[in-house]
Amino acid sequence: MKEEYKIKELPEDFVVKEKSSLKLADKGEYAVFRLKKRDYTTEKAVQQIADSLGIERKRIGYAGSKDSKAITEQSISIRNVRKEKVEDLKLKDIELEFLGCTNNPISLGDLEGNSFEIIIRNITEKPKKISRIVNYFGEQRFSRNNAEIGKAIITNDFKKAVDRILESIGESEKKMIAHLESNKNDFVGALKLIPWKTLNMYIHAYQSKLWNETARILLEKAPPALEALKKNSSSAFKIPLIGFSTETDNNEIKMIIHDILKAEGITYNDFVIRAIPELSGAGGERDLFTQVKDLVIGELEDDEINKGKKKVKIFFSLGKGSYATEVIKELFSV
Repeated sequence: MKEEYKIKELPEDFVVKEKSSLKLADKGEYAVFRLKKRDYTTEKAVQQIADSLGIERKRIGYAGSKDSKAITEQSISIRNVRKEKVEDLKLKDIELEFLGCTNNPISLGDLEGNSFEIIIRNITEKPKKISRIVNYFGEQRFSRNNAEIGKAIITNDFKKAVDRILESIGESEKKMIAHLESNKNDFVGALKLIPWKTLNMYIHAYQSKLWNETARILLEKAPPALEALKKNSSSAFKIPLIGFSTETDNNEIKMIIHDILKAEGITYNDFVIRAIPELSGAGGERDLFTQVKDLVIGELEDDEINKGKKKVKIFFSLGKGSYATEVIKELFSV
């Protein structure tokens, strides 16, 4: 069944709640809050909170970025702040609820996964249930040109990276412009004014693009061993996330990556970014498949936005780093 489904027509159509392994206490250096946001990227919401509190952005930590055109809930940690000061904030489309304290900032390791409640619109039939998907990085990982910016950084084309970033103007971009006005051609210095998490996201976006391409080619080749894996949803099979220390014993994957890097005009060593060493990417591994847990598909209802069409609400959970948009894509590809 292939339908021109629509998602995120309203922020309320896409609800994400983080599942955390965080252990909280009554006291600690970091106060932990539940951040509920509407129509914000996580980074922009965090920057707004930092500005409103009059503190440095780096004092706030979170585990993972959440969708922007959505209603999302996740934990954030704020170092050395009175909970009353945070609770007194009045911010549009941002709510903060004190949860407890911890002695360490929240990081990616505290994230177990996410649960989703999504309304899919502009359809005529209910999708069939699925139990697993190919673990592609979703479209929101790339935004308009995140991967292009990431490639520009690893190939030392810092001017191009700055130019692409400046195609949208926010507070960080304004700082970059001011820096370049007084420090002509210091593109590395301008990039360093972007929050580290955002800069790192550009590198990860490019690595994600390369991973998606590796997975796509491997699945198209589909050797017998991989066919067996595709039929067994419990099987684990990992593909390298390319970086400067990438290694693999799988000759098929090794040749695919070799061809991709050649086509891109880069090498593994390009992920060592000497001008901004903290952005260097060692790489890693990512499961080729991921489980879709606790999937519930509701009944069809009239779609009040797309007349003559139906909508359906679905619920499911995913492990960290997996994308709900890929689940929906798979639901409507069969």
